[in-house]
Parts: sequence; structure tokens; C-alpha cells
Amino acid sequence: MAISQAEKGKRFRALHEGPGTFVIPNPSNAGTARILTSLGFKALATTSAGVAFSLGRRDGAGLVSSEETLEHAREIVEASDLPVSADLEKCFGDEPEIVAETIRKAAAVGLVGGSVEDASGDPNRPIYDHVLAVERVAAAVAAARALPFPFVVVGRAENFLHGRADLKDTVRRLEAYAEAGADVLFAPGLPNLEAIRAVCAAVAPRAVNVLAGGKGSGLTVANLAAAGVRRISVGSALTRAAFGAFLRGAREIAEKGTFTFGDDAASFAEISELMSGR
Repeated sequence: MAISQAEKGKRFRALHEGPGTFVIPNPSNAGTARILTSLGFKALATTSAGVAFSLGRRDGAGLVSSEETLEHAREIVEASDLPVSADLEKCFGDEPEIVAETIRKAAAVGLVGGSVEDASGDPNRPIYDHVLAVERVAAAVAAARALPFPFVVVGRAENFLHGRADLKDTVRRLEAYAEAGADVLFAPGLPNLEAIRAVCAAVAPRAVNVLAGGKGSGLTVANLAAAGVRRISVGSALTRAAFGAFLRGAREIAEKGTFTFGDDAASFAEISELMSGR
């Protein structure tokens, strides 16, 4: 029997209330959502890069519409019985009213969580002014609380992804997003465990999400849990890993005329088995 959206919302909120740290991996399509579900994860999150790359577009350039993003999310929701949260980027507009409407639309496709970034998309002012950024998170929270089921709002501080390595301002923003009601706080690109510990301490007891899977980061579930992290995502890392294997195979064919990449490929039978359940 299918699990209701309300039940998914309750389960998702409970994960953030602990105890313990959980990993929320990021599928790029319905097939990878089925695989991750089969492997026993407790929740899934979309990735804007997964959406863009699956459409043959660059990520982070405003080339994917809200309709395309939400349709992609719907496909992942329908592929799994797990709670699904969405990478909603800047919620497709500057005004708090647009943010609120995006949250309502996200809920309408079956999602039980979504993020609100403070990255503006304007290269001259890449991060929203503090007051507007907080108003946007508050609008998302108000829209989420008006829903008839739990919907987890993630407040994201994007400084470190946009050349602003300012931990003090990042913490200040996350504290304000927590005060505005965000359920989860997320600052992608934090440079080390010390910075991660500082963020977790500043916003405790609110849940903190950390992005793992970066090259040479040394991050593990164990050391992130010890730092106070409640939730770990991998963003585009799994998608890029899959493209890495694809590229190595394609380049081997093009440059060497050989096919040894097939030795490391998952078997047809294994993939078929993983696709058979939810």
C-alpha cells in the first residue's frame, strides 16, 4: 500500500529530530531513486545539477524552469515510497511571495521538504541582502506551516559557493533563518570540520545539513556526526560519479578502440533487480 504524503512528512520530520545522523542521498532521475531506495536509505533529496544535466543543460545558470524542476521532482517522488525533499535553488524568484508559491507547488507534486537559497543569481550582488534573505525564508516557512502535513524547510546560506568565505556572516544568516522558522540550516562549501562544528553549535538544536562527497574532503558520517551534524547530503556527487564512469568508457572507445570499461560495469541482472522494487 502506498505511503501517504502526510505519513512521509511525519517520517521526514522525525529523522531531523534524531537521534543520530542520517544520509539523504541525491538521485538524478527515477531510476537512481529506485536504486537508492533499494539500498535502504531513509529519505531522498533532488539535486539541481541532476535536473540540469539530465536535460542536457548547465547547472546554476537559470536554464531550468520551475515547471521542469517540479516535474523532475514528481518523477522521483513517484519512483519511491521514501520522503523526498527538493533543491529549489532560489525558489525561482526574488520576492517572498514567489518563494511561498514555490513551496506550495512543491507540496502539490508530493514533496515533503524543500530548500530556500540566499543566492540571487545576480553576478553583481550574488547574495541577497540580509533582510530580504530572511523575509524569503520566513515566507517559505509560513507557506509550509499552512500545509495539512509536515513540510521541512531548509534555509541555505550560499556565501562559500559565491566567493564570500565569510564564516561570521554565514553563521549570522543561518541563525536568522533559524529564528525565521527554518527546520534545517545548510551552508554548502564550508571549508573544514572546525567551520562545520561552529555552525552546528551556533544553531543548535536545529538540524544542520552538510554537503559531503567533495574530492579530498576527508568527511565521513562518523566525523560529521561527532561535529553535531544531523543530516548529510551529497548534492551532485553521485551524478558526477556516474558521468565520470560514462566519460572514462566513452573516451576509451574514442581514443583507444577498446572496451575494458565494461569490466567494471554493474550487471544487467543487478540493475534490473534494483529497479524491481520501491
